[in-house]
Formats: sequence, structure tokens, C-alpha cells
Amino acid sequence: MNYGIIAAGEGSRLVQEGISLPKPLVKLHGKEMLGRLIDIFLVNDAQSISIIVNEEMQQVQEYVKTLRLPVPLNLVVKSTPSSMHSFFELRDFFRAGKFCLTTVDTIFEEADFKAYIDAFSGSDQIDGLMAVTSYIDDEKPLYVETDGEMNITGFLDKAYNCPYISGGIYGLTPKALDTLEACIHSEQSRMRNFQRQLIADGLRLKAYPFGKIIDVDHAADIVVAEEFLNTTLK
Repeated sequence: MNYGIIAAGEGSRLVQEGISLPKPLVKLHGKEMLGRLIDIFLVNDAQSISIIVNEEMQQVQEYVKTLRLPVPLNLVVKSTPSSMHSFFELRDFFRAGKFCLTTVDTIFEEADFKAYIDAFSGSDQIDGLMAVTSYIDDEKPLYVETDGEMNITGFLDKAYNCPYISGGIYGLTPKALDTLEACIHSEQSRMRNFQRQLIADGLRLKAYPFGKIIDVDHAADIVVAEEFLNTTLK
């Protein structure tokens, strides 16, 4: 599996709340969020890991440059207007086969992630497997509409009997890159619009439920994430 991490956000809300470290370097259980993801990917059969970092976060750039991994590590330094644009900058690293992309502030249970990767690796009948959760603690959640077999039928800004929201973990095949490039060329923005276009283009996506996925957007989320990891690591 080739993995990608979007770490190009500014983390402005954390800065406003007194967190001086760039978001990717905020530590949970003594480990930087970026480093934690890399460690998890390595134990889940990573063939490569690709990371995009914005131009302003020199500390994050230096952190990545000091890493010595047993697999190829690709670093892109570029400030982008959205996660979808960051994905676009990483796309050439994902043309060889299935890949998994996530944002740097996505906190989940490692056992859930392993089961998710195993399920995605073992399925040849779908174009993507999207992580979802029924734990909703997001300012602007993206609701995921599914049928009885967990096939995704829509991505919605408002809930219409949808128990799940997007978890920010995207397992896709290279087929999705055609949709991504078309979205960029038509000047669309936001990852959620890309996901909607995947459905419009006829790609078959399934949802995979995680017990809980936490996004670290605020200082209070760091405490919540620590408590969550305390529980899962016992």
C-alpha cells in the first residue's frame, strides 16, 4: 500500500488558542501526530509514504527531512488552498496501485486501521473504501449516505438519516486520479466536492466504519485525543 499524508494546513485555530507547535508536530502520548501516522503506515505494509507540507512550516519540513525510513519517503513543499489541491500535488506517487490518503490530524484506533487496510487490500470489486464514523464532533461534518450493503450513495452537508460522517481516511485506486484532475481543471475546490464527483463519475465506493475518529482542530481536541488513545492503548 502506498500512503499519503496531507499536512499542508496552517493550523490557525490551534495557534489562536495558544499552541505554538505546528499541528503536525503536536505530540500525543509523546509522539508527533505526523510521526504517529508514519509508524502506523509502516506496520501496515507501506511501500512508500508521501507527505505534503506547506511552505511556511519550516519546522515540519525539517522534521520530515530528518526521517530515515525503510521505504521511499516523498516530500512535497507547497502551500495549497484546500486538501483536494494538496492531494493533487501528491497524485503522481499513487499511480501504481491502491493507495491510502489521510489528513495529519486524524486520530483513530490502530486496530481499526489495520482491519480497514486489510479489507481494502483484499477487495478487487470496488474503486474506493472510505473510513466513516458515527462519532460526530466536527464543526462542518460531511455525512456519508449508504445503502444496506455500505455502498456510498452520497456525500451530504446535512444529515438526512445518515448515521455516519467522513473520517478523513481515503482508500482509493488510480482510477480516482482521473476524477481528481478533472476537478482541478474545472476549478472545483474542497475534498468533499471531489468525493461527490467520484460518485457522479460512477466509481464504486464503500464505507468502512471505525469505532471513533477524532480530528484535532482545537486545543481541547488534544485532550480528547489523549484520553481516547489512553483507552485504546490499554
